[in-house]
Amino acid sequence: MSARSKVVSFKGAYGDDLAALLDLPAGPVRAYAIFAHCFTCSKDVFAAARISGALADQGIGVLRFDFTGLGMSGGEFANTNFSSNVADLLCAVDFMREELEAPSILVGHSLGGAAILAAAADVPEAKAVATIGAPADATHVRRHFQTDIEKIETEGEASVELAGRHFSIRKQFLDDLEEHNIRMRISSLRKALLIFHAPLDEAVGIENASMIFEAAKHPKSFVSLDDADHLLTKRRDALYVAQVLGAWASRYIGQGNIARDESDADIVTVSETGTGKFQQRVAVGPHLLTADEPEAHGGLNSGPTPYDFLSIALGACTSMTLRMYADRKGLELGAISVAVDHKRIHASDCAGCAEGREGYIDRFERTIRVSGGLDPSLNEKIAEIAGKCPVHKTLEAGSVVVTKVTKGT
Repeated sequence: MSARSKVVSFKGAYGDDLAALLDLPAGPVRAYAIFAHCFTCSKDVFAAARISGALADQGIGVLRFDFTGLGMSGGEFANTNFSSNVADLLCAVDFMREELEAPSILVGHSLGGAAILAAAADVPEAKAVATIGAPADATHVRRHFQTDIEKIETEGEASVELAGRHFSIRKQFLDDLEEHNIRMRISSLRKALLIFHAPLDEAVGIENASMIFEAAKHPKSFVSLDDADHLLTKRRDALYVAQVLGAWASRYIGQGNIARDESDADIVTVSETGTGKFQQRVAVGPHLLTADEPEAHGGLNSGPTPYDFLSIALGACTSMTLRMYADRKGLELGAISVAVDHKRIHASDCAGCAEGREGYIDRFERTIRVSGGLDPSLNEKIAEIAGKCPVHKTLEAGSVVVTKVTKGT
């Protein structure tokens, strides 16, 4: 779960109370999003809960709700259809406009993704739209109860089993599906679109992602979810979607309501997200990152470890320092990359690099690669310049850490 999950409700398309959860960041809200769940699912399905929580960790407030007749919401599912789902979505948008602010990000999973695509044009404030395993046509949902369609057509209603539960599907539901041309709505979207889909998705085939992508105009992007299943039941798949989605959306939502004092521009703020045991939200000026520990150490493996960040600092500083040197000297090095391997070893095992040291030391092994090739005679000079990287000097010289303890807000 995110740092805060607030229970809320609002009136749906048929006037019923719809149950919702608002996942909020621990700190300032950059932007708001709506998450529409899959067919016959609820706001509490794993993918919805995990993705919304992870987005909240990135500073995005997310409203997820149960469509009419599902989960904790009122109303009869048998009376609903795709049109009412779209209308419920727009009621959720109105609720956010009145109570918070209109969502700038719309996210939909499976049929919820199709509903998002159908509703997006009616949400002018939305700048970014993302679908996860979504069908390109609302009628795709008929495949879930194909054997019952004849009974529904002739008798007007049938009880169908979906995911181990029974639902009443009426003929009006089938008729309504035929009224929607999702691909036409996609072609006139005029919003940034991100499509997530698993190539092996057995519920909604990968061809649907192709059709959505082809119908959309730029800016549009596709992200393959490799071996993920349709419901994203693996935690790592849901977290991956949230991380990519947050990074992608940042291009379109900016920093939203985050207000940072100019004097704090160089201050790194690290705070617990409330997700997992160790996950941290890292804020550096306008940039938001995630730190964590591997699963083997009790973490979620949702971001680099603290020592990974230290290696990142050394590698990035080294590459930047070499780029400045190469440009100044007119050296055609091509692309520069730096691999950093950090290990904690005993000083006695680091011959020539830990004179006078005892006990354990931190050893960073840096490997510099240049795509343009390098004259062997320059190897020594490149290593010398790398040693002038400020982070390198800081690590070798040691630092002073001053600690203050204050009351939190």
